[in-house]
Amino acid sequence: MLKHSLTVFGILLAGSASAHSTLKQKLATVGTTSKLVMRVPHGCDGEASHTVRIALPEGFYAAKPMPKPGWDLEVVTGAYETPYNNHGTEMTEGVREIIWSNGNLPDEFYDEFVFRGAVGPNVDAGSVMFFPTVQECANGVADWTDTSGSHDVPNPAPNLTVVAAEGDMDHDHGAHDAHADASMAGPIEVTGGFSRATLPNAPVGGGFMTITNTGTEDDTLIAATSPVSGITEIHEMKMDGDVMKMRELENGLTIPAGETVELKPGGFHIMFMDLNTPLEEGETVNVTLTFEKAGDVDIPLAIGAINADGGHDHHGGGHSHSH
Repeated sequence: MLKHSLTVFGILLAGSASAHSTLKQKLATVGTTSKLVMRVPHGCDGEASHTVRIALPEGFYAAKPMPKPGWDLEVVTGAYETPYNNHGTEMTEGVREIIWSNGNLPDEFYDEFVFRGAVGPNVDAGSVMFFPTVQECANGVADWTDTSGSHDVPNPAPNLTVVAAEGDMDHDHGAHDAHADASMAGPIEVTGGFSRATLPNAPVGGGFMTITNTGTEDDTLIAATSPVSGITEIHEMKMDGDVMKMRELENGLTIPAGETVELKPGGFHIMFMDLNTPLEEGETVNVTLTFEKAGDVDIPLAIGAINADGGHDHHGGGHSHSH
């Protein structure tokens, strides 16, 4: 049944709508579980979508879809090419396709379809995982199944890039090697990214990292987004007399040329608000930072313990400043 489904994916014609279905996440970390959100921006050629099908790639295992009110949910299982150790149990087969059906997504509306799964430890860092997706409508389809990786095709399959874990995480302290696997956007270098586990139903979480501007011009971190939060903001925490106050940096956070700014607990940080899932120790939060000049940089934040410091204490304070 899996082979049949993938064959169907390959022969469906591309829809004529211009906006593609895409994954909200751009990165996933080897050996970790991620929550993925498929963004479906419209129906097909004016018609409402009643079914959304997502094929899961080899190397993505232990998948669980989230039920969606108003839609039926079905999974297609199949054998894995490589067995996986899932918390001590060998998995030789699992979910290979997820189908939400009998729903209604009008062409003028947008919706999201959510699932979780793990990237196998055998997946190479730097590889791209494709999630071929098809929307079915009354008289046609919108097909997002091309896995060539080309930007010139009309029907690119949603995908994400697999990245290596950021150093060896010390689960007792949530520490990382802050110099491992830097994420770059032009002269901006981001290292040592981490987050902290949250309690169930906690509404907010934090993201921390070190940002170095290796260029000759100042730049400004103007925005951040993450699939785990309804609102993601850049915040500063500082003492006002005897009171610790937190505020949003509405004009962004300046990263001076040739200097380093540290985002850490008790100082500058990324604030995840309206969390849609708890941040669980050992998993990863994917974040996109937007810089005024350097553009976007995608970084995975490894989630440490509730009191994790990310190993920042031994760096000797980075440059920090107020607006």
